Amino acid sequence: MNRLDRLRAALAALDRDHLRRIRRDIETPCSPHVVIDGKKYLAFCSNDYLGLAGDPRLAEALAAGARRWGAGAGGSHLVSGHYTVQSELEQRLAAFAGRERALVFPAGYMANSGIVPALAGRGDAIFADRLNHASLIDGMLLSRADAQRYPHLDLVALERLLAASAAPNKLIVSDAVFSMDGDLAPLRKLMSLAERFDAWLLIDDAHGFGVLGPQGRGALAEAGLPAASSESWRLIQVGTLSKAAGLAGAFVAGASEVVEWLMQKTRTYIFTTGSPPALAQTLLASIDLIEMGDERRERLAALGARLASGLAQKRWKLLPSRTPIQPLIVGDNATALALAAALMDEGLWVPAIRPPTVPAGSARLRISLSAAHTLDDADRLIEAINRLEDTF
Repeated sequence: MNRLDRLRAALAALDRDHLRRIRRDIETPCSPHVVIDGKKYLAFCSNDYLGLAGDPRLAEALAAGARRWGAGAGGSHLVSGHYTVQSELEQRLAAFAGRERALVFPAGYMANSGIVPALAGRGDAIFADRLNHASLIDGMLLSRADAQRYPHLDLVALERLLAASAAPNKLIVSDAVFSMDGDLAPLRKLMSLAERFDAWLLIDDAHGFGVLGPQGRGALAEAGLPAASSESWRLIQVGTLSKAAGLAGAFVAGASEVVEWLMQKTRTYIFTTGSPPALAQTLLASIDLIEMGDERRERLAALGARLASGLAQKRWKLLPSRTPIQPLIVGDNATALALAAALMDEGLWVPAIRPPTVPAGSARLRISLSAAHTLDDADRLIEAINRLEDTF
């Protein structure tokens, strides 16, 4: 069997195990109401939590930014691709997140996979929640540090690993909101462990930024973690600009010297072309909308409460979550796919999530809520799931 035959066999195995992913082409702007192949769907699969991706104010800001700054950056940030509007965005993000300084990346995956190796390397130790995002896992592998993964949210196990480690440099890494379960890390307790064992604490707030905390400042602000200062320099925050912010990119924020180090040593920042400056101008408008978005966040909470109270949950279980991520555990891959297909037939688009994204036996529908949904939208989904649960 040659290499191509082996690849074909591997693809066939994905089909056999109900693990092959498919891609759909959307014909309309990002919204709960989309068109695919000419058919209308009500979508519960976007991370556009505040409904800003299709907001005409951001579309106009992007157009104005392109007229002012052009289409591209022209180089990496540290050569010729950094613009005054991008520094303005970094200052705005730092102030909004309550940190001394921020650094913007083209994507969250680039931020996480680059920052981790910049903070830890050979001879160091990294301690990571087992359900962390793949970008953090890949950063850990790239670092060549001693990687130790503790069971999900098990701080007793984490404390034991920290106490047993003789590494001169320790880094604790965790999602703030876990993207497939919708639960939150105990951030204050993680901070206490970091201080006790003299470790860095890197928190990826991709799914909390814009949604949680006062004015949407994120999970760290909600938890009351201190702003970066000489006393809390060890705390490093990552946030995404492609979810609640409705656009693209990510940022890291923390103490000024720490961010300076990351700018000097993060390869995914140094060796990539900068984001278009027009995007930075648009993101400034987005942060303003997030800050004024309490009504949107209240709508999200109401939608989540409606879902939790309305689903029958006879065999399928909705995990408890106070975030827009509402996972409905189905179990096996084939049933999850069949349920998603049945909903699709009714014009409801809810993705089936299977291993390796989630543990074996916990295939699920990942219901993503948006402030652009209505209570009637939620009721339509609830009715369909309850009816299908009786027939599967």
